[in-house]
Amino acid sequence: MQIDPNTTAVVLIEYQNDFATEGGGLHDAVRPVMEKTGMLANTALVVEAARAAGATIMHAPITFAEGYNELGPHPYGILKGVVDGKVFVKGTWGAQIIDELAPAEGEILIEGKRGLDTFASTNLDFILRSKGIKTIALGGFLTNCCVESTMRSGYENGYQVITLSDCVAATSIEEHENAITYDYPMFSTPMKSEEFVSALG
Repeated sequence: MQIDPNTTAVVLIEYQNDFATEGGGLHDAVRPVMEKTGMLANTALVVEAARAAGATIMHAPITFAEGYNELGPHPYGILKGVVDGKVFVKGTWGAQIIDELAPAEGEILIEGKRGLDTFASTNLDFILRSKGIKTIALGGFLTNCCVESTMRSGYENGYQVITLSDCVAATSIEEHENAITYDYPMFSTPMKSEEFVSALG
């Protein structure tokens, strides 16, 4: 499979301190899978290669105003965990994109992500279509949540979706492996970072 960098975007989902850095509010929950997959080092390789090839790099953090007024009065499920953990608050260290993957000049910051599917509350689809992007490669957090939700919408919206299977992490090995094994092949082409880099160009 050859990947045309001119019509490809790497979408980096929630590479933020609260997930990815020691001391982050949710880091302990994802650390075992991060260590197993080596996701940060793998993602850095993907981004370096994609930048060199001229692919589009997009950063999609999730953030909320203090008080989480963007959410209803009774959040449930994973968003209740965000509120209870007081994570991803705008302007805080926890909500910042990690230093290792900070946006370079000219890269795109996707704005408005407040839920799981990156397409749902952001300008992602508008920007992708404006730039003539046909292929999206996804990495980030969580394997079976925001990455999977974005993957499904990308598939439904007609994009060629690649999931970078060693550039994602979940809150348990079991959830991570279940998504990679059973869900990702239904709605994407799963690829390891090295495969993606080799196919880019």
